Amino acid sequence: MKTLPPFFKSHGYVITALIILTFILHGCGPDKKAKTEEKLVAKKDGIVQITTTVMDFISPDTIPFGWNTFNYQNNSNETHFFLLDKYPEGKTILNTKNEVFPPFDKGMDLINEGKTEAGFAEFNNLPAWFFEVVFSGGSGLVSPKKNSTTTVNLEPGYYLMECYVKMPNGKFHSSMGMAKPIIVSKDKSNVSPPIPTITITISSTEGINYNGSIAKGPQVFSVEFKDQITHENFVGHDVNLVKLADTTNLEALENWMNWADPKGLITPAPEGVTFLGGVNDSPAGSVGYFEVDLEPGNYAFISEVPNTMKKGMLKTFTVSE
Repeated sequence: MKTLPPFFKSHGYVITALIILTFILHGCGPDKKAKTEEKLVAKKDGIVQITTTVMDFISPDTIPFGWNTFNYQNNSNETHFFLLDKYPEGKTILNTKNEVFPPFDKGMDLINEGKTEAGFAEFNNLPAWFFEVVFSGGSGLVSPKKNSTTTVNLEPGYYLMECYVKMPNGKFHSSMGMAKPIIVSKDKSNVSPPIPTITITISSTEGINYNGSIAKGPQVFSVEFKDQITHENFVGHDVNLVKLADTTNLEALENWMNWADPKGLITPAPEGVTFLGGVNDSPAGSVGYFEVDLEPGNYAFISEVPNTMKKGMLKTFTVSE
């Protein structure tokens, strides 16, 4: 493996946000209809509704701090997720446009030309404040026409909601409008975390583990992040639930989960997989929750990092009749 430049030795963990936060500057925000719908979206019974119709996030602009339960409805024909990135105080998407876009755009151009090391070196020109961005959870991957329910604990501040799954041409979904600011206010949420039926832990040393057997029907999974590190693809670990078909190739699934692979996180997803949500990249020590009504069949928990089998971050299980 080539030696990475100093930027990635010390700051590799922020590459997730870099992918999206800069590509948004190519434009493609929600159209007028989506903006109108966005204003009409309300938070009902403590549930924050997020909807994707094509390449967009329709959601409230402001939510309370503390526990928030998100229902993410993916009505599009693409696989998506949402990840919440907390910005340092005083910084917004305008700072990204003026300070982050130029070096990142040049770096990505070099990487796409096959000049990977030179592209990574270009990121040394990124502003210091950008490395204070905190990945604060969100949904796991959600297949087309599916929905997910995820509960996370958020501090007040300015966040960017993003998706960096890739189009068939390799362009990130953010360049098509899937990056949206959202404010977490100083008004406290009245939501409490759900009571889990299954407890999952994830760490860099022990992989993904869970207690007991998993039965059919409604389940509430808690996900405890015992630690968080920067993996080879410059992101932290998360937990995604996927339903497997008889034809599913686990090696192909493992490779697809690595965005740094040219074919990773690119549409379409591997044959025979249906993503049902999970809990996205979160800080060490945090806990998130996701809810799923399980049908009988074969499933897996998998993280969005390279070499998941070796790291114990791909665990299969069967739900019986």
